[in-house]
Amino acid sequence: MLSRKSKHLVLKIVSMFSVVRGYNIPIIALAQYLSAIFILAPEKRALDVLLDFNLFIIVIASSLTIASGYIINNFYDSKKDLINRPNKSKLDRLVSQKTKLQVYFTVNFIVFLLAFFVSFRAVLFFSTYIFLIWFYSHKLKKMSVIGNLTASFLAVLPFFAILLYYKNLYPQIFAHATFLFLLLLIREMIKDLENIKGDIANDYRTIPVMYGDNFSKKIITLLTLLTVIPIYYLIEIFEVGYMDIYFYVSMIVLIFFLQKLWKSNSKPDYLLLHNILKFLVVSGVFCIVLINPEVLIHGKRLLRL
Repeated sequence: MLSRKSKHLVLKIVSMFSVVRGYNIPIIALAQYLSAIFILAPEKRALDVLLDFNLFIIVIASSLTIASGYIINNFYDSKKDLINRPNKSKLDRLVSQKTKLQVYFTVNFIVFLLAFFVSFRAVLFFSTYIFLIWFYSHKLKKMSVIGNLTASFLAVLPFFAILLYYKNLYPQIFAHATFLFLLLLIREMIKDLENIKGDIANDYRTIPVMYGDNFSKKIITLLTLLTVIPIYYLIEIFEVGYMDIYFYVSMIVLIFFLQKLWKSNSKPDYLLLHNILKFLVVSGVFCIVLINPEVLIHGKRLLRL
């Protein structure tokens, strides 16, 4: 049996895990590695990518930066989350605001040190990334349109860290990034519909608060239709191997998403839409391997040597 002090410590660890959304970070790290192997550096051996120390540091620094971003976002959103996510908020509040800030600054300092192992350019990139996350959480998040665009951009930014490292500017990279950016932007707008009560109470000037639900749905519909453009390029123009299956399925899912969107008028409905988009994003990460499944087989052979 754990002592009372040990139980309290375990609860605090669980609380901090909830604050940094620890379940998301491994997915992002996996996405960075798969993007490096299959999209950003396809000419390199999979094993060479996996054993690249500088890439490992970039992935770790990205993960820590994202974790610190969740902390500062939680810090500023504590009042809003009491309304929108009361159960999660109770768990998150087991760690004091002071402790959250201490962990936030410590993590960012570690990121700063890790970036020095790679290059001064990496230091500049992560310093800018950390600042933008703070500025978004502190100021931009409350603004309509700008807040949504910034949040989506910040979510895609870790992949640009890998892009800068490999210095590859293949056109298909931007098609992949555009599709992901649109999905994340739609998801941010769905979150605004889902969290409208807390946004109104805390003076967040989101699109649903300023212009109403119907206007938001029209914008979301337009953005969803725009996903057809990068999907067309990825399927018809660029070579994505068997990953075209994922994009065909995505179009079917997005048609269902739009049908459900216009029938939705409650938080559970918007939560379902949110989870559909999360499913598309996460499944897209794992489907990157479909670009060239033989790489996995080749990689296994290399590891046996």
